Amino acid sequence: MIQGDSKGKMSRARVLAIGDTHVGMKRTHNEDSFMLAEEDNLYVVADGMGGHSSGEVASGMAIDTLREFFRATSADAEATWPYKMDKARGYEENRLITGIKLANLRIHEAAQKDPRMHSMGTTVCGILVVEDGVLIGHVGDSRVYRIREGKMEQLTSDHSLLNDYIKMKRLSEEEIENFPLKNVIVRALGMKSTVKVDTVLDRPEIGDIYVLCSDGLCGPVTDAEIQRIVGSHQDLQTAANKLIESANEAGGPDNITVVLAKVMGLS
Repeated sequence: MIQGDSKGKMSRARVLAIGDTHVGMKRTHNEDSFMLAEEDNLYVVADGMGGHSSGEVASGMAIDTLREFFRATSADAEATWPYKMDKARGYEENRLITGIKLANLRIHEAAQKDPRMHSMGTTVCGILVVEDGVLIGHVGDSRVYRIREGKMEQLTSDHSLLNDYIKMKRLSEEEIENFPLKNVIVRALGMKSTVKVDTVLDRPEIGDIYVLCSDGLCGPVTDAEIQRIVGSHQDLQTAANKLIESANEAGGPDNITVVLAKVMGLS
């Protein structure tokens, strides 16, 4: 568990992270993007949508905007932010939310200016390692899981029509499996000029593995199988390769992207 020092300051987790992506078996191009920004302790997956090249543009803009914003605010603590800070939240949580909101605005504005990009958007999920834990920020149905001592927990809640139905009323496993609008997302970057970003603060322990993925992985591959594959391989790159292979063996209906971040220690 995260521990404080004698002055009460919280320890920061040290993580080892890798990422990989694959076009899948059904698509002709890859609209997913990911980022491993070790210098900023920020790790992100974005799943673009909109068809043609616009999904790729949207996910790339999300990644580029987050990288740019975090570098600017790291280099200059007095840098002007595009949004006011929420006083009910800490500095780093505000920083993560603001970066995602800025990405949303840029994608939305670009889509309005170019008719070819009119329907573009992207999901985003990311983890930011901070002094009091691991901050998770997300919009859409890309997911963040945590694997701890052989048990996996989903730390994000899908912003999808299916998940809204599940919350409103009980659905049987068969009804969930056959839900006709399973791929409809109710919240994503680029849909509107503003967006609500969900955040969670997780308290990591040494050995925890955070799994960030697009629905190209968690759609065709069950949670139990994701947990089994990651738990079966000490090497993170091998685990990521096996996860992608499993998604492709299940038909590979979408682009597949995964980031694995393992907590190696506390410093």
